[in-house]
Amino acid sequence: MIVTLIVICEVGFWVLLAAGLATRYLLKMPRTGLALLLCEPLLEVLLLVVTAIDLKNGAEPSWRHGLAAVYIGYTVGHGHRTVKWLDGHAAHRLGGGPPPVKPPRYGMARARHEGKVWLGSVTAAAVASGLLLLATWYVGDDGDTDSLKSWIYIAWRTAGIHGLIALSYTIWPKKAPEGEAGKLPARDPDRDRV
Repeated sequence: MIVTLIVICEVGFWVLLAAGLATRYLLKMPRTGLALLLCEPLLEVLLLVVTAIDLKNGAEPSWRHGLAAVYIGYTVGHGHRTVKWLDGHAAHRLGGGPPPVKPPRYGMARARHEGKVWLGSVTAAAVASGLLLLATWYVGDDGDTDSLKSWIYIAWRTAGIHGLIALSYTIWPKKAPEGEAGKLPARDPDRDRV
C-alpha cells in the first residue's frame, strides 16, 4: 500500500504541477494556478500520515516505510527548485515571458551552482533521516527497525556521492571552449537576484 501511495504522490505531483502551470499561463488565472501549486506539499503530508498510521496499526517496519521517508525528503530538498525551473519555462513558452536564465556552464559560477544543488541533497538527507528516526522512535521496541535505520545510511551516502560530484566542479572547473573564451562569463542566476 505504501509503495502504491508513493507512486500516486509522484503522479499527483506532476498532475498538480501541470494543472497549476496550465491554469496560471493558459487560462490566465495566476492565483488559482498558485493555489494548485501550493497543494503539492499536501501530497507529502498525506504520505507521511498514511505511513505513520500504517506503522501504528502494527505493520512491520520495512523498506517501503524507508522509501516513503526518502521520497518526502527528496521532495523537500529538490521540489521547490523543480517547480521554479518548470515555472520559468512555462512563463516563457506559455505566458510570453523572457526565456529562463540557464545555469552557468563553466568555471566557479558552475561550481557554486552545483554546490547549491548539492545543498538540496543534504536537506533531503536531513529530512529523511529525521523522519526515519521519528519512525524508529514511534515504533519503539515493538518492531524491527533496522530496515528504517538502513535508509538513513542510504540517504547520506547519496548526499555524499552528490557532494563529491559537486566538489569536482570546484577542484576541476570546466573551462569555456576556445570560441567562447573571449565572451563574457555566463551569468550566475543565483548571484544576480536582489
